[in-house]
This record gives sequence, structure tokens and C-alpha cells, in this order.
Amino acid sequence: MQLLEKTINRIGQLSSWLTVAMIGLLFSVVVLRYVFSEGWIAMQESVLWLHSMVFLLTAAWTLGIDGHVRVDVFYREFSERRKAWVDLIGTVFLLFPVAGFLLYSSVPYVQRSWAVSESSFEAGGLPAVYILKTLIPIAAGLLLLQGLVIILRQAKILLRRQ
Repeated sequence: MQLLEKTINRIGQLSSWLTVAMIGLLFSVVVLRYVFSEGWIAMQESVLWLHSMVFLLTAAWTLGIDGHVRVDVFYREFSERRKAWVDLIGTVFLLFPVAGFLLYSSVPYVQRSWAVSESSFEAGGLPAVYILKTLIPIAAGLLLLQGLVIILRQAKILLRRQ
């Protein structure tokens, strides 16, 4: 469990640094466009790619560190055991079905993209869009693995003697 959690954390932490590259690239796009009246579709698409990569590769890590937004009006007052039950039930009945469906439905989508060596529809856009699309099932897999970590963590709490 610890190796799995460390791996997900490392992927998330490393991927979060793509935000810095994204900001620098976006700044460059804006300066080139509004100061020099220049622009390249590939640079603009690169910002979208980086944003997608950050979102897809950090979702599981963010879930693992409890960083996603939640309405916890009641949750924050719950005991540790009650929180464990809520997290366990939420993982089994919400996270697993959604991430499982995302994985199941994205694989054919990605396969079709690879089959045609999909690239940008824009002239001057980025090639190899299929590589970016491959991150969708990877993200779903990471979410499923993080869900497994959550289940094991909550089961440990629930099995502890009072």
C-alpha cells in the first residue's frame, strides 16, 4: 500500500510542476500576441495540453491528500470512524463506478485515436494528439488505485479496536 501511495504521490507532485511551465508558456503566448502581433497555434495548444496533463495526472494525488473541494458541514464534526465509513462508502459507490466507467469508455476512444495517428485539426497544431488522449485511461487507473489505497486506509481505521 505504501509503495502504491508513494508512486501516486510522486506522479502528482511531479505533474504539478507542469503548472509552472504552463504559466510561462501562456505568458509567452500573450506577450507574443499583444506586443509583437505574433502567434503560433502549436504554442496555444501546448497550454491546453499542459493544463490537461496537470488535471489528469494530479487528480488521484489530490484525492489522496484530501485536496478536492467538498461540502463538509457535517463531515468535519464526524468522529474518525464515521469519517472512515463515509470515505469508504463514497469510494466504493461513487469513485469506483465513475473511474471504472471512465476507464472502460476511454480505451476505445484512445485506440481509435492511435489507429489513425490523430493530430490537431488546426493548421500548425500539435501532432500526436493520441498521446495526450492516452492520459485519460491512465488518470482513471490512477484514481482506481488511489481508491484502493483509501479503502485499505479506512478499513484499517474501522478494524482498529475502540
